[in-house]
Amino acid sequence: MKTILFQGDSITDVGRARDNDQFMGMGYPLLVSGSLHADHPGQFRIYNRGISGNRVVDLYARIKADFINLKPDVISILIGVNDVWHEFSWKNGVSAEKYLKVYSMLVEELQEALPGVKIVLLEPFVLKGTATEGAWETFSTEVYKRAEMARIVAEKHHLLFIPLQNCFDEAAKQAPNEFWLMDGVHPTAAGHELIKREWLKRKEEILGL
Repeated sequence: MKTILFQGDSITDVGRARDNDQFMGMGYPLLVSGSLHADHPGQFRIYNRGISGNRVVDLYARIKADFINLKPDVISILIGVNDVWHEFSWKNGVSAEKYLKVYSMLVEELQEALPGVKIVLLEPFVLKGTATEGAWETFSTEVYKRAEMARIVAEKHHLLFIPLQNCFDEAAKQAPNEFWLMDGVHPTAAGHELIKREWLKRKEEILGL
């Protein structure tokens, strides 16, 4: 049985239970889990350890308890928007340079502690919405920087990278931004479905299915 771990911020958390791993929240980890369990019953153990508000430095602080101790075979990480957003809200963001440094440290230590682990990095994304339009040019530029840094980390460490920004940009041509991201940051049910589809497109590379 393979163990899959989903990690990130509120986009991954989405109301998951802290005391029961079967209650995985209402986001893309639940949707991926449902599909995998239905198609391959008994083959996977799946955890969601996303925590709302987390930045990459918060993930790094949780590396032992919420990554290594779970002994996952696959780790899927989506992080970056709070590294930008927290600077606007509380002057507590994480610069692009530090994001790159800490993300690289996180990956390197995971690879050392968990030989053979498959790590998947998801691209941070943003659309214009109620949470982002007040400083859209700066907000979007900074999120795009974190997306590029995540791509660099993936390339440096030979990890699978799943782009998402273009997926949401294209979706926004079919329906308003808030149809996909309710405030420009947090996905709706349709937005989570888009992430799930992009993740499962790569399941052969991720899981060998």
